Parts: sequence; structure tokens; C-alpha cells
Amino acid sequence: MVIGAASGAGAPDPATAEGPDALRRYRVFHATPLQPLEWDAILRVPRDAADTPLHAVVALAARLAAEVEAVLDAGHFPLVVGGDHSCAIGTWSGVHRALVEKGPVGLIWIDAHLDSHTFATTPSGQIHGMPLAALLGHGEPTLTAIDGPEPKLRPEHVCLIGVRSFEAGETALLQRLGVRVFQMDEIRRRGLPEVFEAALSIVRQGTAGFGVSVDLDALDPEEEPGVTTPVANGLCRAELAAALSRLRDDPAFVAMEIAEYNPRRDRGRATADAAGALVEAITPRSAGG
Repeated sequence: MVIGAASGAGAPDPATAEGPDALRRYRVFHATPLQPLEWDAILRVPRDAADTPLHAVVALAARLAAEVEAVLDAGHFPLVVGGDHSCAIGTWSGVHRALVEKGPVGLIWIDAHLDSHTFATTPSGQIHGMPLAALLGHGEPTLTAIDGPEPKLRPEHVCLIGVRSFEAGETALLQRLGVRVFQMDEIRRRGLPEVFEAALSIVRQGTAGFGVSVDLDALDPEEEPGVTTPVANGLCRAELAAALSRLRDDPAFVAMEIAEYNPRRDRGRATADAAGALVEAITPRSAGG
């Protein structure tokens, strides 16, 4: 079940809010070669909450958390499509709420950036650089308290893959918390298959299920330019899809998120097609909506 989150208020380029509509229009997500995946909704910022970026992010995240929880409670697999990556606060708050009685949630965060700033450390002030910190219980109280005051993720159940751009403040937070970060130099040294295996061992251990959050800027912008904050020397589409294909039919894999598609910066729909390829990699061969 595809849930769009038209989030643009957390990023420097609000065109990311156009990403879900573009990807639905392009019909890049398929259950089978001839059957597009079913879209549940594209959630948008309520008009009365659009006065500041913080209000907009909080309002949309609260709506998204409720929608994700409902989809999981109905027995479906939620695929959340952003929008800027601030939508992750809503996505994984909703997954946490749906699974909380069974246990904690594990999360593989695939991104060129750490996304672990707070307003005290951010050099840009952009909220799309803060969602992982908020989910871990750090930063702006209105962000950390979405769908409940408790942290939605535990550091020992989280890891990041593909990181190659970061600042001191967010690095210090994740180091203090003990969150495992697989930077690109380690991936090139060990190979993504080995790194992904290590990541799975982290997010499976002691959890009720795990998810994957993909920022499309984890991919190399030479191949996939349709993102707001590109960083050179990223993952290639084929290697990431091959790694994600290991999750197909895994009952512990409970949700996925793809964020930061910017259709105004794409070239020949290359990055839209990449998003489709990543979803195809995890889609069961007999999948429906």
C-alpha cells in the first residue's frame, strides 16, 4: 500500500513536495509488470498548519503516523513515498505505535547524510536534516513528541548506510548514542553485500520487526540527479537494488520509505525509475496492493 507524503517544508527546495504526485503519475511502482501498486493516499500539510516550516512538518508527520499505523493494523505493508525526509518522523512513529506492544523497531537508514541534527547543531536550520535525531528522542520537543513522548527508535537497533556528508554536531550525537554508521569508504572496502548483512544483524537483534528508509540522495547523482542535496560518489542503483532484494518475503520486514525525490531536478525520469527499481527489488512476486 503506497502512502504519499507531500512534504516540502523541511527542505531548502519545496519541490520535493511534488515528488509523490510525480511518482504516482509516472506509475513506477508495480506489484507485477502489468499491475501498478495501489496508492492509499497522498497526505498534504493542512492549510491551517502551513504558517511555519516547523508547524507544517509536525502537522504532516502526525497525519502520516496515524495513516501508517492504520495500514499496518489492517495487515498491509506500508510503502511511504516522500517528500523531503522530515516525513520519516511520521513514518516511523506510526510503525513504532503499531508494533509497540510486540517490541522495538529496527531501522536501516540509507542516506548520503546523517539527518541527525537538532536546532542547536544545524548550520542550515532545515528540518529534513533532523528526523533521525527526533526519532531517537533528541531535539525539538514538538518533533520528538509526535505520536507519543517516548523515543520511537533505540540506538542499538538503528544503522546508517551510504553516508558521505555530515557535520560535527550530528556526528557527535550518533557517536554518543552508539549508532552504527557505514560510510561509503567502508562500503567500498568491504562491499555492499557484506555491509548490508551486518546492518541486518543490527536491526533484527531484539526487535519486533524492521524497516528501511531510503533517501534517494544515497544514490550517485551522476546516475540519479533528481534530488535536492546531491553528494558525489554514492551507491549505484543496481547494487542497492540487489541488496534490498534480500528482504523480499521476509516477514520481519514491516515497512519501507523512499524520500527526497525532486522531479524538477530529475533528468529523463532517471531518478523516478531508480525509485521504482528499489521498490521492485523488495516486492514479492505475488504481491498485491
